[in-house]
Amino acid sequence: MRNMTLYVHPENGSPIHRMDPLTKMLYVFTSVAISYLLPSHLLVSLVLAVSILLLVDGKVFRSILPIIGVSFVLLASILVVQGFFHPDRATVLWEIGPFTLYKEGFSIAFLILLRVLNMVCAFGVLILTTKPDELVETLVQKGLSPRFGYVLLSVLQIIPQMMTLTGKIMDAQRARGLEMEGSLWVRVKSFIPLLGPVVLRSLAETRERSIALEVRGFNSTGKRTRLHELPLYPYGVAAKALLAAILLTVIVWRIWS
Repeated sequence: MRNMTLYVHPENGSPIHRMDPLTKMLYVFTSVAISYLLPSHLLVSLVLAVSILLLVDGKVFRSILPIIGVSFVLLASILVVQGFFHPDRATVLWEIGPFTLYKEGFSIAFLILLRVLNMVCAFGVLILTTKPDELVETLVQKGLSPRFGYVLLSVLQIIPQMMTLTGKIMDAQRARGLEMEGSLWVRVKSFIPLLGPVVLRSLAETRERSIALEVRGFNSTGKRTRLHELPLYPYGVAAKALLAAILLTVIVWRIWS
């Protein structure tokens, strides 16, 4: 059975996994904000390098590669639109038949690519090394409404759940003799019968979950108790202060530069 979340737990753990969710959330905000505040390719590349180092340290770098692959279409479209059709184009960088790639557009496109990649990697640090229930529980303890916490948890789990459900239905369809391997047309035809069961089962699971929450007193207005207490991260205050100081420094530098 596939994992129901994107969380990846290495055998021996890692310092990034032991970091508290709020610190990692602040890192995501700081990293993304800084990458859009900095105008230089080199500086944005350094921010991206930090995110990649955190992924490597958390032993989840391989897990981020498929997510980057999914965003390849977006990255390629940015390169095409900005590189070939940017209004400030002047210097020819490369000619491909009737199309001309301009230096100015390519420079802007490359900067956007670095920012998007950093955003994906920064969110990967949070999502791949943090259990969704711990993330939501931390936010609820800090004052977030349990209703919004449930919605957030559902959003974090919807893609892995759909992948798991699709895999189960595909196995069931194969057992019934449905041809699912072969040419592209065969795969497209086999995909259509999956849509109905996937949608209907997803709706049924949503209804079952809502009933289970009602039975457990989710809408109760009384004082709530917690079954699990999250461990306190000893360096959380220092890490948050450092991230806030870095962000403030970059903001002040950009204002005065």
